[in-house]
Amino acid sequence: MAAPPDDAIPYGPALRRHFLLEDGVVFLNHGSFGATPRAVLAAQDDWRRRMEAQPVRFMSRELPRLLRHAAADLAAFLGAAGDDLVFVDNATTGVNAVLRSLDLAPGDEVLATDHGYPAVRNAARYVCGRVGARLVEARLPFPATGAAAIEAEVAAALTPRTRLAIFDAVTSATAIALPVAALARRCRAAGVRVLIDAAHAPGMLDLDLPGLGADWVAGNAHKWLFAPKGCGFLWADRAAQGELHPTVVSHGLGKGFTAEFDWTGTRDPSAWLAVGAALDFYRTMGDGNLRARNHALACDAAALLAAAWGTEAAAPPAMLGSMAAVRLPGAAEATPAGAKAAHDLLWDEHRIETPVHAVAGALWLRISAQIYNDIAEYRGLAEAVLGAAPA
Repeated sequence: MAAPPDDAIPYGPALRRHFLLEDGVVFLNHGSFGATPRAVLAAQDDWRRRMEAQPVRFMSRELPRLLRHAAADLAAFLGAAGDDLVFVDNATTGVNAVLRSLDLAPGDEVLATDHGYPAVRNAARYVCGRVGARLVEARLPFPATGAAAIEAEVAAALTPRTRLAIFDAVTSATAIALPVAALARRCRAAGVRVLIDAAHAPGMLDLDLPGLGADWVAGNAHKWLFAPKGCGFLWADRAAQGELHPTVVSHGLGKGFTAEFDWTGTRDPSAWLAVGAALDFYRTMGDGNLRARNHALACDAAALLAAAWGTEAAAPPAMLGSMAAVRLPGAAEATPAGAKAAHDLLWDEHRIETPVHAVAGALWLRISAQIYNDIAEYRGLAEAVLGAAPA
């Protein structure tokens, strides 16, 4: 489906009609769980009705073909082949599948960064702990200034014992788009396998999965690609598929990558089957123009907030996608409890939904920019934080 010209799309609050977002809420947190359009939810409901009309026929005879068709559509959008991509519930599930399939030994190292997603770090720590391997975290320069400094820190953390490196395409709390292709090249040259946690990347960044140079990429379509909740994927390089197994081993064991992941038992596949509707919606909203517009809005909003508060953004515009983190003013307690208090104050008093995280001794507020947001909402956020009434 061809996208309309950029100037024909009324980006901003007018597009909230496509979503079920509550009235009166300034929703600046698309990054946490996404927001699924009405049209995509309707498509998901259609798939559920079709499934329930004849469950045996649907699950046993129709679903294998339908899943492969949906996977091929999503893979093509991400520059990949359909047979190299399988659906999972979310990026964390995909990461766990990779980690639990690794044959680590005592003394081996898994390299991550100190900006990694907590669930992924926990999974890596758990897998390492079971076999006597070690999780090593490279400390990234923060706030970020450029790709070269990040590459240098990762290179310094690699050792002859490193077996796997895990990188976020876009960090969760700090919203930094890491130079993952360059990091992967450096690691692969050192004989280290690479897993990319791309939870935020699909729909936010221009992506070519094979071009990243990783062994595995786990991502979500339910954040920035508008798919229903529970629509994640795992892409694997052909050479890295044979040893890979889902977290739930079932009837497909030994029958190949797609067979093992496509059926792990009875579950609702409607979120995955609705990915075609999500891609259609994404394209009607501008496709590449959508990504460019959201990026520009995130950058403008970050600059506005940093100037209003006399603080700084966590990364320069070149290292942002459709999110940005900005340091909050003042000397509030830089702890998880302090972050929660700051979030709750904005929600309780102003009905602004945006996350706050304690990072490197300060509180950082993360904003998202989606098609239903406009710059006036961030002006209101700036004033709310400063204690004035929203504009």
